[in-house]
Amino acid sequence: MDDTSPARRAAHAYVDLLERRDWPGLAALLTDDVVYEMPQTRERIRGKDAFLRFNTEYPGDWHLRPRRVIVDGRLAALWLDVRVGDEQQDACVWLELSEHWLISRIIDYWPETYDPPPGREHLVQRW
Repeated sequence: MDDTSPARRAAHAYVDLLERRDWPGLAALLTDDVVYEMPQTRERIRGKDAFLRFNTEYPGDWHLRPRRVIVDGRLAALWLDVRVGDEQQDACVWLELSEHWLISRIIDYWPETYDPPPGREHLVQRW
């Protein structure tokens, strides 16, 4: 395991910054044109500002913990333990990093397909 890998550091920082709700820190880790996708709900968010707003507005007392991080070049795969209250789910997140080691694309896979909750239509595109 190479803990000095820029991709590995970015992946761990991504989870840590989300967990701590460090929005300025997270913003510094993202490209301006970052794309965030959730295949289960067929939602896509484009741009750093919309992605940050999506996270700041996300309901519940959610918490993230990495179970495993695998990197290959500018790609990182994360298996996350996600908790909202007493509910636990596993999620898989794929990160793509730019040549400057900033996150340019995030694909967030959840265990089951579901309809997105109302109230975030202003941030997402459906496909």
